[in-house]
Amino acid sequence: MFESLTDKLGQALRNLRGVGKLSDENMADALKEVRTALLSADVHFKVAREFTERVQAQCVGQEVTKSVTPGQQVVKIIHDELVRLLGEGTTQLSGARPLKIMMVGLHGSGKTTSTAKLGKLLKKRGYRPLVAACDVYRPAAIDQLEILARQEELGFYADRNSKDVPAIGVAALTAAQTATADCIIFDTAGRLQIDADLIEEVKKLRARVQPDEVLLVVDGALGQEAVNVAKTFHDALSLTGLILTKLDGDARGGAALSIKSITGVPIKFVGTGEKTGDFEVFHPDRLASRILGMGDVVSLVEKAQETIDEKEAEKMAEKLRKADFNLEDFLSQMQQVKKMGSMQSIIGMMPGMSGVALPDDAERQMGRTEAIIKSMTIQERRKPEILNGNRRQRIANGAGVKIVEVNQLLKQFQQMQKMMKMLKGGGGKKMMRQMEAMRGKGGFPGM
Repeated sequence: MFESLTDKLGQALRNLRGVGKLSDENMADALKEVRTALLSADVHFKVAREFTERVQAQCVGQEVTKSVTPGQQVVKIIHDELVRLLGEGTTQLSGARPLKIMMVGLHGSGKTTSTAKLGKLLKKRGYRPLVAACDVYRPAAIDQLEILARQEELGFYADRNSKDVPAIGVAALTAAQTATADCIIFDTAGRLQIDADLIEEVKKLRARVQPDEVLLVVDGALGQEAVNVAKTFHDALSLTGLILTKLDGDARGGAALSIKSITGVPIKFVGTGEKTGDFEVFHPDRLASRILGMGDVVSLVEKAQETIDEKEAEKMAEKLRKADFNLEDFLSQMQQVKKMGSMQSIIGMMPGMSGVALPDDAERQMGRTEAIIKSMTIQERRKPEILNGNRRQRIANGAGVKIVEVNQLLKQFQQMQKMMKMLKGGGGKKMMRQMEAMRGKGGFPGM
């Protein structure tokens, strides 16, 4: 979502390289570009103006030390101001048990999916969540929540015969107590736009169930309209937090940068994809680092710890050390990486890689590579050298690809095995030349 902003901020800060001292003159053009970058990202004009004024007040007159360039100094100041803009500190949910959370928002914001995602995240933290379907106007919403709850093994409550939302909420509390659930998440109805009936209904539900948290689910692609929606809901319900969804999209990201400053309500979670695992606690400092192209190593490590089996990783490391790596091992590694999210999202967390875009078909290519390997027998994966013409044709037919793609995969896998043997034998320079050759030929399919 922030690729364009990252690029434009980077261009603005490049002009400060080689300057010995930060002054009004050399800061004026750079900050003008910073402000333009923020406005083009759909950041509220008042927020953009105040942001650049604060940065300028801190920058002008500062001496540049020998070990730090002016550009680095300004990046640090801008990073700190971005953290302040997004909301300093990691925002936590109430520690009450049972924890009662009411989810509100408009149609299409991802409210029902976010309810299940939040339930899954809290389950990992040791809670026993129950999700309650309080959208009585859209039967599909009840069905969707029930399917997601079953998929993630969450408690579920619904009353398909009642239209009394506050009464359904109270009944859900009783059901949660009976099921010994210590976290109840109420998925409320949405509208295409805010109206008096919607606000009145969620007000009544809040009065009856007395939630510890009222979280507004906002579509991050709405831009400035998301800020207006948040203000209206906050005035009516005194929100305790926000959930920004669709941060994996190609919208400009202005909502994320404006919403906390304008509404005063902290962002608590962000949705980064369609899968139930694509849901994160919001860390302002980490997002600020991503926006400035500095990556987010902490989040990358946390994702790896959540998804990659430690024993399996140790076993694989030993195989790599001994240069004993076959296609079955490669398939296992590829599946582990897929659990961490899309390849583009992983690359975006790596320092200096935020502006690097994968080919449009990278994910599809990775899927084709997986299909080819899965079409092999266990023996063929472990000993690719036995793959003759007939076997390769059978594999191509099974994977729905051309035989040339099977041949390409096997050829590049052989090159990778050679590089591992060189590394084991200390042939580092020769290995680098091989890697360059592979890169020039398109690299490993899907990787």
